[in-house]
Amino acid sequence: MVGALAMSVLAGCKQESVTQTPAGEQGANTGYAFERGYPTEGTAQKAYDDADLNAAIQAYKFFYPAVSIEATWEGNARAGLIANKAFLLMNGSPYQVVFTPNSDTPYSGANIDLTAGPMVVEIPPGLVMGVVNDMNQRYVMDLGIPGPDKGKGGKYLLLPPGYTGRAPGGYFTGTPTTNRVLLLVRSIPPEGNVQAAIDKLKAVKLHPLNKPTGWPELTWIDIGNRHVDFTPVPWEKNIQYWEQLAKQIDEEPPFEGYRREYGLLASLGIIKGQPFNPDERMKGILVKAAQIANDQMRIQSFADRRPDRIAWPDRKWEWAGLRPENGEFNAGYYKDLDARTKWFYQAQIESPAMFRRDAAAGSLYWLGTRDSTGAFLDGGKTYKLTVHLPVPARLFWSITVYDNETRSEIVTDTYKAALRSLYELKGKTGSGSVDLYSGPSAPAGHENEWVKTNPGKGWFTYFRIYGPEKAAFDGSWKPGDFEAVH
Repeated sequence: MVGALAMSVLAGCKQESVTQTPAGEQGANTGYAFERGYPTEGTAQKAYDDADLNAAIQAYKFFYPAVSIEATWEGNARAGLIANKAFLLMNGSPYQVVFTPNSDTPYSGANIDLTAGPMVVEIPPGLVMGVVNDMNQRYVMDLGIPGPDKGKGGKYLLLPPGYTGRAPGGYFTGTPTTNRVLLLVRSIPPEGNVQAAIDKLKAVKLHPLNKPTGWPELTWIDIGNRHVDFTPVPWEKNIQYWEQLAKQIDEEPPFEGYRREYGLLASLGIIKGQPFNPDERMKGILVKAAQIANDQMRIQSFADRRPDRIAWPDRKWEWAGLRPENGEFNAGYYKDLDARTKWFYQAQIESPAMFRRDAAAGSLYWLGTRDSTGAFLDGGKTYKLTVHLPVPARLFWSITVYDNETRSEIVTDTYKAALRSLYELKGKTGSGSVDLYSGPSAPAGHENEWVKTNPGKGWFTYFRIYGPEKAAFDGSWKPGDFEAVH
């Protein structure tokens, strides 16, 4: 009896497993049509178009940091930089198009090419902060105050990927995943003395490890108020995005950690060592993917749905960086791709010192996109922001206003985009509070505490603290929200 029952059950299972799904149901709710289990000709093409579009959207988002930093490399070159032999000097200002630049300190930047061998960066002692990212926009090393020299000065050695030589002693070493890297260095102006900060930057040295005889002195190029675009904005919604990415893939060594993502690119016709020559069908898919992916990144960046974005439960301020654990968006066993996407859509450079949320952090950024009612910030309205004093910053603090289309400093006829403790707000360090304003015109008597905005356009802001203190993290201090005045 038991055996007969078992045979009956097994027979029933076997019969169920070979039951055929009606052909008409195989494409139910998918938009795909099948005949006798095979796709129709139109369905096959639609499926491939859909698959290629999905792959392109994923690839676009993942490789956006690489295309973004490629734009910076090219912007540096257009401004006159020669790799390994020059530094660019600039102040974060509305004259340049740069993703969410610091407006407080002068910058210097260098294009470094390791193709010919290791390069040395010498950092002087003092209030200097530097970072190196490679062309995948991956963190390589911090220098100066946030680096291993801790502001005492030191020699840093950049080794090419795959370097097998023996590195000499006496250097802090870093190995990127690409041959080209970007070096960014900032110097804090003592008491707001910008020239003193620039002089400190000019003490930075860059040269090959085995410097040949006659190696030229560094050239320093001050771009002043020249208009230079360092962003991928001109490329980001058209075929140029993919052309720039294909060029970088072809020029740089592959990174083993991106093997899966290179597979996405290969399915789209971007393969190292092969020409990128998409047909009209693929061009249309790639452009559509660029437009969809970029819009999705904008939504994720400025209308984020993550609960952990909120800095304080009773405020609208958000964390600009969602992953404080490290500088590479690693969270346990996975890469936090949403946090990575949000950051690189509105900013550049990854570094542990930029994301850490403790008193050892070099800096701290909060993102503001909404007013106290939850409405997005409107360039046609006037807002008041109350900042309680003292701000818990050992070094300085600022609030900078950015155009949400370019993610660069807002451009108005004032060419002023920031209110800073080192300059406009100098001396406001006691108890109480200070009211800051934004809008199309300055409230009477508050011209020095005001940033002009453009009617008909949106904007966002970063509230920055350098040298954050405990109160910046434990909730005992927090800024007010933007209050619409009229």
